[in-house]
Amino acid sequence: MKVSKIIIKNLFGITEQELDSRSVELIGENGTGKTSVIDAIKYALTNKSDRDYIVRNGETEGEIIIETDTGLSINRKSRTTQTDYKSVKQNGNIVPSPETFLRDIITPLQLQPMEFMRMGKKEQNATILNMIDFPWNMETIRGWFGEIPADVNYEQNILAVLNDIQAENGTYFRIRQDVNRDIKSKKSVVNDIKAALPQDYDGSQWENVNVGEMYTQIEKIRKSNEQIEKAKRLKDGYENKLRAIEADRDIALSALNSEMAAKERNIETQLATLKEQINSLEKEKSGLSSVRADREKVIQSEYRESVAKHEATVMSYSGYVDMELQPVDALLKKAEDTEKMKSHINEWRRMLSLQEDIESLMAKSTSYTEKIEKARNLPGEILEKATIPIDGLSVKDGIPLINGLPVSNLSEGEKLDLCIDVAIQNPAGLQIILIDGVEKLSTEMRERLYSKCKEKGLQFISTRTTDSKELTVIEL
Repeated sequence: MKVSKIIIKNLFGITEQELDSRSVELIGENGTGKTSVIDAIKYALTNKSDRDYIVRNGETEGEIIIETDTGLSINRKSRTTQTDYKSVKQNGNIVPSPETFLRDIITPLQLQPMEFMRMGKKEQNATILNMIDFPWNMETIRGWFGEIPADVNYEQNILAVLNDIQAENGTYFRIRQDVNRDIKSKKSVVNDIKAALPQDYDGSQWENVNVGEMYTQIEKIRKSNEQIEKAKRLKDGYENKLRAIEADRDIALSALNSEMAAKERNIETQLATLKEQINSLEKEKSGLSSVRADREKVIQSEYRESVAKHEATVMSYSGYVDMELQPVDALLKKAEDTEKMKSHINEWRRMLSLQEDIESLMAKSTSYTEKIEKARNLPGEILEKATIPIDGLSVKDGIPLINGLPVSNLSEGEKLDLCIDVAIQNPAGLQIILIDGVEKLSTEMRERLYSKCKEKGLQFISTRTTDSKELTVIEL
């Protein structure tokens, strides 16, 4: 789409000016209206102006008409006493949403391409990347990563977005670093636990072992052994005990006989001197045998009772007499070893829990690595499918390269060429470039700029300050 006619009346400092489809250079000294022509065209295409007064001083209405070779007509009027007027028609038909339509056929840099040269590196890169035509939305991002990564400016072009996602200061990279630090820390704890555990320790072998039952069994064996030992002692001492009991009886009987004989002798002596007591002593003497018999019965009864008690005790241990003592040392050692092994179970469980955490964290780290790699590989895939508006454009690590070089490494001439390429992003849009103040460029650079515009088939309108008192239009 090319401009076929431009008519300007009473806008800014212009009384009337008409241009056609030719590329021209407007020359003259300051105040002759060169920039007013540029500003009027900008006003027609954007409905914006940096100037406070749009209508020429002394007039009530200013107008600009732009027509193209495709039947597009733009008519915009600024009025001081009534509402401004605008009309955008295509082949006589009113264009709906005219401001949106105009934004689609013109880029801001077409109206001031040299602004690109004055941009900072970051802004230049963003401008170039924005030219890459690749349709995407937030669902595209979600489809790639399963989520919308945080802390990313999604107002940027897709390549800058992907570069932010995979960047070392990006969310994925930082989360992965935190996860990897956690893995390292937990692995260190696991290694410490392993070092403290017995070799090849498996807590599952000891978890259900009942040490209490083992000690109960040991106690039963000990008590049984005590009974056996007591039974054997009783068996070995039975005869001796029995003889001791018999000896006690015999001693008691002998003592009784001695006592009775002594008493008898004493009585006989007393009989000689105590005749008056003979009758009573004789009576007492005759009763001695009965007393002896009674005392003897008591002694014999006590003897039989002691024997019976001893035999009962021996009988109660009869079941143990022939039994062998059971060793408990091995079982006791096993119980002590088991108890020691069970003391490690809590640490073993903690180690298993940490190992599960580590596996989960490693899977998480791997997923972030995959997402980072995805963000790094996607630009190559995108550039294979996308429309690349500039010859020699490639992208590395989110930085646009022109023939392998970043913009900052280009020569001034190459930057100037790039400036025009960047300005005209839409081949179906309005093919016009407005260049204000080319006197700031060297003659060589100015000629190169014009040559580049002609090479791309662009109409350009430039201004150059000279000593001429009048505004002069030079066809190029």
